[in-house]
Amino acid sequence: MKPKFLLRLAALFVLLHLIGHSIGALTWKQSPNAAIGRVINSMQTQHFDFMGRSVTLGNFYSGYGFTMLFVLGLLVVLFWQLSNNPENRMTTRLLLPLSTYLLIQGVLEFIYFFPFAAIISLLAAISGFVALMSIWSLKPGTI
Repeated sequence: MKPKFLLRLAALFVLLHLIGHSIGALTWKQSPNAAIGRVINSMQTQHFDFMGRSVTLGNFYSGYGFTMLFVLGLLVVLFWQLSNNPENRMTTRLLLPLSTYLLIQGVLEFIYFFPFAAIISLLAAISGFVALMSIWSLKPGTI
């Protein structure tokens, strides 16, 4: 497969993850049952002082979720931009750390979240690694 296609495929996998994560980040406070509702309520109402500020675990949970939206959005843009000139030296230098990040993210999602998110991250990582190997095979020594 051509590197351009693989990099755009990686961008689309990350975009799919971004869409799913956006839905989750915007709806996590909606309780599917009473037991989870009590946990969600506690996360939003039990305040504690942290670094001079009164916060809740719900604040942290929302903050991490929204931060991740921007990380995923950045990855979509980066993979798409890199696909425009896949044989560029900067592309080959960025693909290894970007794909490795997605690989690690996928493993962490398997451990701490759920398989669907992990699989999407791992597919994006694989697309990035295969694109990199494809570029290297076309143009050896492009590190």
